[in-house]
Amino acid sequence: MTETAPATAAEPAPHAAPAWARDAICWQVYPLGFCGAPRHREDLTGETYGGADGENVVHRLRRLTGWLDHLVALGANVLLLNPIFDSVSHGYDTLEHRRIDPRLGDEEDFDALVAGCRERGIRLVLDGVFNHISHLHPTARRAIAAGPGTEEGDRIRWSGTSPYGFEGNDDLVEVDLTDPVIQDRIVEIMSRWLERGADGWRLDAMYAAGAEAWAPILERVRAAHPEAWILGEVIHGEYPAFAAASGADSITQYELWKAIWSSLRDGNLFELAHALGRHQGFLDQFREAGSGALPLTFVGNHDTTRIASQLEDGRDLAAATALLALLPGIPAVYAGDEFGAAAVKEEREGGDDAIRPWFPGSPDEVVAAHEAADAGGESPRSLQLLAPEAAGRILEAHQRLLSMRRRERWLVTASVAVDEATLTNTWAQIVLTPSADAVEGGTDPAADGAAGERPSPLTLVLNLGDEALPAPGEVLEAVSGADMLDAVGPAAEGTVPAHGVAVVR
Repeated sequence: MTETAPATAAEPAPHAAPAWARDAICWQVYPLGFCGAPRHREDLTGETYGGADGENVVHRLRRLTGWLDHLVALGANVLLLNPIFDSVSHGYDTLEHRRIDPRLGDEEDFDALVAGCRERGIRLVLDGVFNHISHLHPTARRAIAAGPGTEEGDRIRWSGTSPYGFEGNDDLVEVDLTDPVIQDRIVEIMSRWLERGADGWRLDAMYAAGAEAWAPILERVRAAHPEAWILGEVIHGEYPAFAAASGADSITQYELWKAIWSSLRDGNLFELAHALGRHQGFLDQFREAGSGALPLTFVGNHDTTRIASQLEDGRDLAAATALLALLPGIPAVYAGDEFGAAAVKEEREGGDDAIRPWFPGSPDEVVAAHEAADAGGESPRSLQLLAPEAAGRILEAHQRLLSMRRRERWLVTASVAVDEATLTNTWAQIVLTPSADAVEGGTDPAADGAAGERPSPLTLVLNLGDEALPAPGEVLEAVSGADMLDAVGPAAEGTVPAHGVAVVR
């Protein structure tokens, strides 16, 4: 008899990111500010919060419905929301994940938003703040009352005999995501809102608990909701490894965010070239993992200074917009940036208020909102613009570049390389090459039903200099920063505008 080696269990196949995410272009909104909610709850008294259902509810969430057509006109197809659940102030101090924040409305308002998105083919992604909760949350209160070393107490993290505050904030109590009861609750909450119409989750501060803590939670959620998109907030580290270990479909690409604004501000495109090399390394690792995971790219969000305020020369917004629209990964526009919103994040209490302003009822009122005075008190700050007279032209530049992104669907998984031979501090030729499985009109043969021709590479050329220069190929699209801001007219045909960009083939 021939002896055979015992069979070994095959390694589990990697999770598969939902196919729809490959075409995702996100428009990110911070609803509490956007909808004009007071910065702190007005109904928190004693041991109660929120009152009975229907009490203290103001139906502000529906303001977002008036902007859904703008989202589509911009070229986006995903509404990425920051917190909308019952909280004390900024939304990251949650009181109850099963209830809409009464400052925004109720479940009927959520259902109306879902319906509005469905009518327009928009995917809806929610912000899951599960790593930490308000110290007033019932779970935190019970844990603190019971103390460390008890069944209830061990559902939160401790620093000695004190609850562990997220990033030093005593009012934000970190939860122990390895606790079975906590895991059950998170799975139940994520599933509840997915079943009610959400298409995915952004997981706030996913880095804090770590990939291993999240893996069993996401495995259960994905088993019931395989089409849900999971975006993890991770600041530093090896993004693909974190995605693979946790089961996330996308990770925030903060390295690239930093390099974009700082290289444009300082006139140092060598920094950008280095970051794009890192970005390509991440893309290779994501591809090798075989799950379809991709980085989320952005030039601003609810936690950062507005891109228009990061740049010393506003004309360089043209380059920032082109990098966001055309680099591989899933792009996310932070609401207002498409008009040239301006605001600086400050490291103090309330330092995020300016970057989380209120928006008017429709896009047509953006300039009027800029001119409105701050209401003061608990009201959000008013929306400020870098150049109100240029808001329409900045929007049009976003629309043109995102339109190209939608036409060239293969860009999501493209390879990116900088032409080192022509690279200077103010000039960069960024070559975008289709991946091996890309075909015309799509991203892979299986997605399109039949293999087509592989598209030709594109080159995104950045010119931060003060003179227009000849383009290294046929210009398909060009944006002049000076024309965008000051309506001076486009650059000459066949050139890369000064403080502008051209896409050539």
